[in-house]
Amino acid sequence: MSTRKSPAATRTAAKAAAKGSPETRSAAPPIEIDGAALPPLGMDPAVFLRDYWQKRPLLIRNAFPGLRSPLMPEDLAGLACEEGTLSRLIRHDRGRDAWSVRHGPFAEEDFPGLPDHDWTLLVQDVDKWDPDVAALLDHFRFLPRWRIDDIMVSFAATGGSVGAHVDQYDVFLLQSHGHRRWQIDAGANPPLDFRDDVELKLLREFTPTHDWVLAPGDMLYLPPNVPHHGIAEDPCLTISVGMRAPAAAELIGDWLDDLLAETDESVRYHDEDLQVPVDPNEIDVAAMNRVVAALNAIRMNDPDRLGDWFGRFITTYRAAGEVMPRGDERPRIELEWDLTQGAALQRHPWSRMAWRRNTAGGGASLFCSGRTLALPLADARLLADTRLLDGAAWNALSEAGREAAHGLYQAGHYALLADDPDADYDDGDA
Repeated sequence: MSTRKSPAATRTAAKAAAKGSPETRSAAPPIEIDGAALPPLGMDPAVFLRDYWQKRPLLIRNAFPGLRSPLMPEDLAGLACEEGTLSRLIRHDRGRDAWSVRHGPFAEEDFPGLPDHDWTLLVQDVDKWDPDVAALLDHFRFLPRWRIDDIMVSFAATGGSVGAHVDQYDVFLLQSHGHRRWQIDAGANPPLDFRDDVELKLLREFTPTHDWVLAPGDMLYLPPNVPHHGIAEDPCLTISVGMRAPAAAELIGDWLDDLLAETDESVRYHDEDLQVPVDPNEIDVAAMNRVVAALNAIRMNDPDRLGDWFGRFITTYRAAGEVMPRGDERPRIELEWDLTQGAALQRHPWSRMAWRRNTAGGGASLFCSGRTLALPLADARLLADTRLLDGAAWNALSEAGREAAHGLYQAGHYALLADDPDADYDDGDA
């Protein structure tokens, strides 16, 4: 089935959605719009967040008008052969409806022998390896940067697919080369049971409500748990911008690990106010109040401690290579001289940053790949947002900010770009 509207109808829906008119607020927002007038969403980001984010799917035609793919299939295949990349090759035997999965890194000779149909190569974290792919993230500044996990790129031969499935996180699927057919089930309470005869988490039952073919520049947004199925119409590349949405169990486990690592053993349950119990076998209200007091004594209710833990947690990549010093880091006085001469510090692609305001004492905490730095607010904002620190940016930092930036450079989170062409991180080496 197809839900493609006429160009005129699509443009009208896009204008109404962009304005957030009373008509669109009273009726269900359109599921397909033309984004050419206001790329990449086709509407004001605030309208998108209000009407679509984690609520309903949206197909955006011309989200990236005139898009030229930042990489080609041979580039992706080459990247899948590199040590340190996370890659998968998924093949589908249509006759038996059987699926197979191989994990990389792959050898160059693995690809020429593949058939011309029914297989898909997927590579995670391509934004960490390819600066042109990473540049796409600038178009997603309407979202918190720490919420974006990575950019995965997939190449599919004609008929290639990974099967009907759901994701537990929001995802933007941008077509960058070739054409892919996307089917989704946007109905209420779709069945989410998985097949038990394949190693992939494929849906046992999938009944699409919408069916589209995406061309380069088109983008499909899907909230969590929307069943979808993508099939290559011809050899194609799809860029997937995925969010990080940690499960409650993951959050609780890491938070408790952090608490336990720093808790003083002398902090214990105590009951100097104990009264003779009515029933010695009862755990009474007074006892539970003491339990709460004991837990609060280890600062479970401290917002700054909780905030700093979360900053460290969310800036730590789950599957990244470890950032290490290069071994040729320069003393601060020499580094500052270099910066006055036109050099710059480029942030390591694996170095993930965020910041938060402190509730007590003012200032801010800057988080970099799981570490916390106490800084003036202006420094934290600048360092988190600036991937290339030149002399002007360095001079805008306070003394504390410069000391922090130099410490991050010494730890490998920045490389000095000067006359040495090998000093940058464009190759993604950790």
